[in-house]
Amino acid sequence: MTTRKERRTEKQNKSNKKKIIMTTAGVLLVALLAFGAYLYLKVGDTVEAMYTPLESDKNRDVASALENEESINILLLGVDKREGDKGRSDTMMLLSLNPHTNEMLKFNIPRDTYVEIPGVGMDKINHAYAFGGSDLSVRTVENFLDTTVHYYAKINMEGLVDVVDAMGGITVQNDIHLTRKEYDFPKGELTLSGQEALIYTRIRKEDPRGDLGRNDRQQKVINAFIEKASSVSSVTKVDPILDAAGENAESNVDMATIRALFKDYRSTRNNQEKEFIEGSGKMMGGVWYYVVPDSEIIRLRDKLTQHMEAR
Repeated sequence: MTTRKERRTEKQNKSNKKKIIMTTAGVLLVALLAFGAYLYLKVGDTVEAMYTPLESDKNRDVASALENEESINILLLGVDKREGDKGRSDTMMLLSLNPHTNEMLKFNIPRDTYVEIPGVGMDKINHAYAFGGSDLSVRTVENFLDTTVHYYAKINMEGLVDVVDAMGGITVQNDIHLTRKEYDFPKGELTLSGQEALIYTRIRKEDPRGDLGRNDRQQKVINAFIEKASSVSSVTKVDPILDAAGENAESNVDMATIRALFKDYRSTRNNQEKEFIEGSGKMMGGVWYYVVPDSEIIRLRDKLTQHMEAR
């Protein structure tokens, strides 16, 4: 028979696990750091399996940024990988975390943005992944925004289906009635399964807002995931979520980094600012691109610099 003290300790341990899940959610892509501290305490081997450093990591002074509690940038990549195809990063979101102001600045970069890909030339930004994987995607975003990307997290979009289903679905507020094939998304509050969430994030041609509408829905899905992850009340639900995430995610975040993020950066999720990248569509050589004017690029870079340097 367990003693009162043992029962109290067991109850406290379960409560602590729930709190850990709640406070880490929102720092990185989907399940990677939504359950970061829980992974750190219980299943570090999952993080070990996800850990995939980049060749260009050695050119970034990441350690000192964490040690000095400076602002850091994290690139989230949602890769749409089909059979026989290396894939393209259809979702690209930069999170800038400032631990001094406890604020997070979010950039959702349209996949067709016309940029210079280092070593390749001018092309769509999502093609950087096809040319050079996560490493080239990171360097392309660094070049575009004139900043340092300290960490990245990549998830296969097909894997999003398994992760969302493992969580029991997510809820979003849909602003416009949309359809795609047999899928119907009426205006209002929607509860989406994994497959529905995937289709919802892929709609573009059917949306009169085009890429901007698609980007907005991607952010809704990610934010909905964060909220659902924060509200997971049963520890028994965590293991299948971790299994689904571990099979589909990669990152250069190791256990020491998770500990630092949990300690110094977790409060940034409470104050989020979303920044849109304004541009216009243009056909060049028979291909549609999203062209961002130089004045907008300068504005974005200034905005990011001001956010990172704020005290």
